[in-house]
Amino acid sequence: MQAEFSIITAYATTGETWTDEENIQADATLKSYLDERYMVIQRITGYAPDTAHSEKGWMVNCGWEEASDIGLVFKQDAIYFVSNNILSVTYCDGRRELTNVGSFKDRVKIQN
Repeated sequence: MQAEFSIITAYATTGETWTDEENIQADATLKSYLDERYMVIQRITGYAPDTAHSEKGWMVNCGWEEASDIGLVFKQDAIYFVSNNILSVTYCDGRRELTNVGSFKDRVKIQN
């Protein structure tokens, strides 16, 4: 696992409800987009311990600002960024600023 990477999702944005088919299609389109541009891509499922919300996404070898641009394309409010096991979140729009969330390892399940 790399020391720095971004986590991008394509599922329904906070406050929106999409069908399972829409979520699956958006996720597949994001995966294809990433496959064409990056060498390190891995499925990752993040979750919030306090709410038990989980969401599948993609771990990718790009910086947080580039990931924020991708997030905007895929209608996301925010992306995550990991640097040396520190998990941060940032909005994808003009409010971009990394906010420390805590330990990365405490919030993910990595799938092969």
